[in-house]
Amino acid sequence: LRQEMIALSAKSGLTVQEVLVTGRSNASRDSILGALRLARGEPMLAFDPHEAKVRIEALPWVKHATVLRRLPDAVMVRLQERNAVALWQNHGKFHLIDDRGEVILVDTLEVYSDFLVVVGEDAPRYASELLHVLGSQIGLMGRVRSAVRVGGRRWNLRLDNDIDVRLPEIDVSAAW
Repeated sequence: LRQEMIALSAKSGLTVQEVLVTGRSNASRDSILGALRLARGEPMLAFDPHEAKVRIEALPWVKHATVLRRLPDAVMVRLQERNAVALWQNHGKFHLIDDRGEVILVDTLEVYSDFLVVVGEDAPRYASELLHVLGSQIGLMGRVRSAVRVGGRRWNLRLDNDIDVRLPEIDVSAAW
């Protein structure tokens, strides 16, 4: 009965003709369309927006997605992408991380070579906080090339002139 209803709705014009995506800047068009698993002319009622949302949110750049049917013939996708903040070096390999410390990408990182490199097991979790502190002195922040998390409690910074700055565990903002 369900299949007959879907077929009847398609015959009456309820088919996918457009996919509208907003909020996309880093996620690839092909990855979004692949996660939708939708082709032009398919019955609108056979498409499950919730399942598509789950697949889209599993993509590396996507933080949050909203997927809606817009009858009679469109599917709307609204994306909120992750905010890349630093490169995390872990066991000799680099990972692009977001402001929550989650890994976004492991491959094709050349575009992000000017990002701050953070090192340490818990460095991703504290990178955003460190960047906030460093941002209070923009001119000086631009000279920081890497930051090593020491003992899970403080940072050592390497500047572009090979000077090391050992930030204290307490009152980091005042020291910076």
